[in-house]
Amino acid sequence: MKDDATSLAEAIREGRLSAMEAMQAALAAAERRSDLGAIVHLDHELGSKAATAADALLAKNAAGDRPFLGVPSLAKDLGGPFSSLPVAAGSGMLDRQSAQSDSDLAARLQNAGLCFFGLTTVPEMGLSLSSEPATGPRCRNPLDLALTPGGSSGGAAAAVCAGIVSIAHATDAGGSIRVPAACCGLVGLKATRGVMPGGPGFNNHLGGIVSELALCRSVRDLSTIFHLASGAARGPFADPHLHAAQTGALRIGVLTDYGTTFPIDPERAATIEAAATSLEADGYTLVPVAWSKVEKAVSASGTALGDIIAVNLANYVDAAELDAKKAERLTRAFIRRGQTLSGQALWASLDAGIQASRALWDIFEDVDCLLTPMLSSAPLPLGSFPFDHDDTALQIERMTAFAPLAALANITGFPAITLPFGADANGLPLPLHIMAPMGRDLLLLALAARLEQEERWQHRFPVAN
Repeated sequence: MKDDATSLAEAIREGRLSAMEAMQAALAAAERRSDLGAIVHLDHELGSKAATAADALLAKNAAGDRPFLGVPSLAKDLGGPFSSLPVAAGSGMLDRQSAQSDSDLAARLQNAGLCFFGLTTVPEMGLSLSSEPATGPRCRNPLDLALTPGGSSGGAAAAVCAGIVSIAHATDAGGSIRVPAACCGLVGLKATRGVMPGGPGFNNHLGGIVSELALCRSVRDLSTIFHLASGAARGPFADPHLHAAQTGALRIGVLTDYGTTFPIDPERAATIEAAATSLEADGYTLVPVAWSKVEKAVSASGTALGDIIAVNLANYVDAAELDAKKAERLTRAFIRRGQTLSGQALWASLDAGIQASRALWDIFEDVDCLLTPMLSSAPLPLGSFPFDHDDTALQIERMTAFAPLAALANITGFPAITLPFGADANGLPLPLHIMAPMGRDLLLLALAARLEQEERWQHRFPVAN
């Protein structure tokens, strides 16, 4: 049996433990694993209240369509918002104040039965692929405490990996779901643009590059929460048509070499080849894809990411009348970049992002999905993405070097999924990254489920219950 949110929900539904017992176990695990720095805000009363409500529904046989009823969970200290949880985005610029209402996604996650009791650690304003805000805590990877669990959903990934919770809310603007998943041996999806709701405030919209959902321990958990949270987004984009999986006779594009600019360590490149060989045995056709096909699009995506987040941050700081002096040095540099960037320069970045999208569409004329490494190396040591400088371009370069194709999915709007496919010599995950054309999210989930069946990765820490 999988050790995931689905199995925990089954145990609660069948009466083998109560929602309150599950919540008490999660709260105890949160306290016990405080060394991870995964949780920045903990609310025992909120968790107990949610568990009590779940148990009341179960007692009346009124669970309804709530597959995760009674399952403890955590929200991210960025995005959402959840009205009961005071977000500060890892920044000294913000006082912890709760929003007046839930975001549409927060409401859907709670309607699925998840019981939230805290907020997970993020880098300041989500500006890093590591989660080490100056306001604290510094988040560590449960698999190796000297390494990062990734960012910006690093606290969520650490909490799920360590078994504090079995599923956690997360957001992805430049790989922020997929990179932490890859660092911690989890499953994460950046959905097709427009599939996930961002309203009613669209506070985390970022020009459409953000997608919110969850970090999970299994593909079935991800598939369940995807179906419950997606669609009818009521946003600025038309609802994309989600195609059926249709996994027969697929053409699998395989990209293992990112050239000399972003060298991939041999073990991670070999993992892609192993996954490709496994899919080929199912009758799929492998199609080699050259780095030159995506190199220009990757570069354009990095520039566009930096410009979009800088302009958004500058606008937010001004609109909310925040004191930028309370921000970390690199964050202040991003604010200045946004304040000084001309409209013409921003437009050029956005236009290059559109051309990057077209480059991917050209690739998908010849393949049905694209299999690549998620990370160029094992999770990096803590401190690899410092904020003690003013070079915003360097920060983007460092993030791109670590996860070369991460931002490409965000800027172009294409769906992308990551999952572990084995462990390296140090017991760290060897993740896959699969991209597909817009609207082919279900194909990604089906392929991930097929690869997960090989059971090449086992979670080190059980879920608290």
